[in-house]
Amino acid sequence: MDGSALDIGLLGLPFVAGLLVLLTHVPLGTQVLDRGIVFIDLAIAQIAGLGVIAADALGLPDGGWAVQAAAVAAALAGAALLTWTERRAGEHQEALIGVLFVLAASTGILLLAGNPHGGEHLQELLVGQVLWVHAGQIQALAAVTAGLLAAMALGAGRRLGRFGFYGLFAVAVTASVQVVGVYLVFSSLIIPALATRHLAGWRRHATGWAIGAVGYGAGLALSALADLPSGAVIVCVLAAVAWAFAAAAGARRRYARRGA
Repeated sequence: MDGSALDIGLLGLPFVAGLLVLLTHVPLGTQVLDRGIVFIDLAIAQIAGLGVIAADALGLPDGGWAVQAAAVAAALAGAALLTWTERRAGEHQEALIGVLFVLAASTGILLLAGNPHGGEHLQELLVGQVLWVHAGQIQALAAVTAGLLAAMALGAGRRLGRFGFYGLFAVAVTASVQVVGVYLVFSSLIIPALATRHLAGWRRHATGWAIGAVGYGAGLALSALADLPSGAVIVCVLAAVAWAFAAAAGARRRYARRGA
């Protein structure tokens, strides 16, 4: 391992990107877990990715506004479809979300079948390229994050009903999946929410943000030192940090019960 790899110039922007993702994904993840629709994030992220793949297949400039519009439009269409299925077949919503994920993933593979760089594009979509995030992406992500936090603080999702939640979720996932990839989107939403399920309110969110920040920071550092893919390492480290917190919290609760 080379200590010189811990360069703030290299790791600073990826860490900021991770913090921005966590700001919206931790509170959204608690709602996802509480609603029992855990795989919605995978489905919406995959649909947003399908929008990016479709835009690329049409020859649109990589990373341009047209690609972003395609990703958002695809994600919102997926959100509208999930709103409809929840109303018509709510008891099967989780299964339908899984089917939607598989269909979006399979369609993406078919669109990339004739692309000589299709494998690379698919890997970038799943694992992300957080280590190579640039200032322009950070600025765009920060703007979207600020808007989403304002909407959540004002209760826009609740006032707009089912589609309000799915719509906010779709925009959040679309903004983050192109920066950190599908796997880290899922992990950022679900892992902190699982680790803090015994907490409530602001304490749950604050603890989830702390777990996420430690996971991203330590994961980026370890990936740089070991020269391993950043996204995959962050997922593993984030899971380890969350498990350690949950185990310590469980032991503390058991000790308190025995002392009572």
